[in-house]
Amino acid sequence: MNEHRTAQRRRIFKAGTIESGGGGIDCTVRNLSETGAQLEVVSPFYIPDRFTLFILSDEFKRRCYVVWRKEKRIGVAFE
Repeated sequence: MNEHRTAQRRRIFKAGTIESGGGGIDCTVRNLSETGAQLEVVSPFYIPDRFTLFILSDEFKRRCYVVWRKEKRIGVAFE
């Protein structure tokens, strides 16, 4: 499998929130690096192209954009 990431991602399993337009959508952060993350969502089709990812347990908040969508997962890169 070709690896296109610029930074090594570490596997995690943490609750996150996709924040956009004053609302939030729950997600599960499946892996994370300095440059991006993979998120599990109920449906990838209603997720905006740009949003803020918030992980409460880590007090982590980053602006990001969607790189890919597949089934119930999306890949994001941090701005």
